[in-house]
Amino acid sequence: MQDTLQIIPIPAFKDNYIWLIHNGRIAIVVDPGDAIPVLETLNRLKLQLHTILITHHHHDHIDGVSTLLGAFMDAVVYAPKLEKYAFKHNAVNETDVIELTDFNIQAAVIDVPGHTLGHIAYYIRPHESQDKNNNDGGLLFCGDTLFGAGCGRLFEGTATQMLASLNKLVALPVNTKVYCTHEYTLHNINFALSLEANNQALIKRFGETVKLRNAQQPSLPSSIALELATNPFLRCNSQEIKSTLKLKNADSLETFSAIRELRNHY
Repeated sequence: MQDTLQIIPIPAFKDNYIWLIHNGRIAIVVDPGDAIPVLETLNRLKLQLHTILITHHHHDHIDGVSTLLGAFMDAVVYAPKLEKYAFKHNAVNETDVIELTDFNIQAAVIDVPGHTLGHIAYYIRPHESQDKNNNDGGLLFCGDTLFGAGCGRLFEGTATQMLASLNKLVALPVNTKVYCTHEYTLHNINFALSLEANNQALIKRFGETVKLRNAQQPSLPSSIALELATNPFLRCNSQEIKSTLKLKNADSLETFSAIRELRNHY
């Protein structure tokens, strides 16, 4: 799949990424909060916009949609069923699989409430007609649910919902590539190190991320495997983290809630 599709991060605002997926002719964009850089990229690469995928209703993820639909009237929008949108769209939730046959892929919708109540993620995998035994872990476009070494704030949902949502995502194949929508990774790693200073995988990721950011390169995509090894929100059973928090006998939810509260003020 990844030999035929190219994935480009389009920077927007202070730290957003609008992900563009294309096959050399047509394109998918994920969470276009700003139309201008998307239109510039499509024009430069001579691409037609085919599909827009929306993960949740926050303005920095949707404000470019109407302008893009004005420029590409045949483009199709998919957005969460539990949220309301002013633009024309197909409402989807976890029971849906979007057939993107022009790209030879499918996008399975995953309900991931927490950041918002209707938040969804898209897990893109090769079309069923392709070899099911290949080693491609797929592509996860997770909006503001999972970040590099972090997770989204709980603006509408609860800690219980967010933890359950994250557990859904990390149940995907470990080689799944994770495309988050904000460049928060280095700040998140610094926070994670304050909880788990002896985590060697985290220390290694810090060095690698510093090099990438110093070279003005994105820290993303990540992978499920890397997040399991370094993301404190996925490591609620870490004895070092529990010891740092003075919660040695806490369950995962209590530990998660304490981490989220600390991160809110970090």
